[in-house]
Amino acid sequence: MKTVVISYSRTGNNQTLAKAIAAGLSAEHVTITMPGEKSFFSIGMDMLFNRTPKVNATNDKPGDYENVVFVGPVWMGQIASPLRSSVKKHRNKLQQYAFVSISGGADGPNTKLTAELKKRFGKDPAAVVNFLIAEMLPADPKPTREQTEAYRLDEVKAKELARKVTEELKTFS
Repeated sequence: MKTVVISYSRTGNNQTLAKAIAAGLSAEHVTITMPGEKSFFSIGMDMLFNRTPKVNATNDKPGDYENVVFVGPVWMGQIASPLRSSVKKHRNKLQQYAFVSISGGADGPNTKLTAELKKRFGKDPAAVVNFLIAEMLPADPKPTREQTEAYRLDEVKAKELARKVTEELKTFS
């Protein structure tokens, strides 16, 4: 089955993870970018008003893949707004999809993420893997949003996380 990894990353963490996942799955990697950097205010407005911003995507053709792995941050319990345009393109043509994220987690786990994905896609994901940066940092003192925002995933840690993801995505073969 043909698989593609489609990613958006504001800080670079999800991009690093997506590259490692694509390599582990021998899949094509499509990167979504924004014309400019998203401010925290803009992110909040996107989430509050359910906006889908304009994005640039390389080779993002719906229906060309049986399996799509979306990789991106979780903002305020929802998938990052720049991924929404790709979700809309692929929504009705997907056989299977999965969602993978490395996100801050300073406020705890994203307990409603699977429901958010089902709402956006109209069906359950094959897998949801949400790594929390807060769990990768020392627990004492409790990590702050500033610390999780400053964290940068290196390639060694990305490969380790990608191995966990590919194990979770056995159904994609």
